[in-house]
Amino acid sequence: MIATLQRHGWEIARLTFEHLWLTVIAMLFAILVGIPLGVLLTRRRRWARPVIGFANVIQTVPSLALFGLLLPVPWLGENAARLAIVALIAYALLPILRNTYAGIDSVSPELRRVADAMGMTGWQRLRMVELPIAGSIILAGVRTATVICVGVATIAAAIGAGGLGELIFRGVASVDNGLVLAGAIPAALLALTADAGLGWIEKKLAVRQG
Repeated sequence: MIATLQRHGWEIARLTFEHLWLTVIAMLFAILVGIPLGVLLTRRRRWARPVIGFANVIQTVPSLALFGLLLPVPWLGENAARLAIVALIAYALLPILRNTYAGIDSVSPELRRVADAMGMTGWQRLRMVELPIAGSIILAGVRTATVICVGVATIAAAIGAGGLGELIFRGVASVDNGLVLAGAIPAALLALTADAGLGWIEKKLAVRQG
């Protein structure tokens, strides 16, 4: 393993950066879509079940199959990184969407009535009451989505999008466990680091709210 790291050190660093880039971009878009959509569903509750159900169906599609299904799509299939990011967004969307909806829905009706009695607009109530209370639950969804993204991003190498999955696929093809571990260990460390960092923020947020 040490010899493998010495031989492929620069390549591991490059692929780790690619893996991180794919994950960060996908998570940013998933957050920008998932949180506002989750808030909207709390205002349009009749849409909640079909929308969350659709996101749940996407989550059940095997990652390699989803990459394959998206390949013929115009504009997406022309760029492997673009296709991988769209697929990662699809996988990250469910936990963010579901936790946003559940977190805001958990705010007690009494607090909403108090906010309305104080003359708050819908936007003010969301910003000053609902989001702060639901913050730790929403962040838990982001935390879960990030770990999912890091894991699924390894499959992106199958369509030429780069990332640590390249080492894993090459290791499997050549029956080289060193290469497999050279890709798997950094990917696992990325997931654990992201989970620990977001978990720390989530804990701080929960304490502050308490």
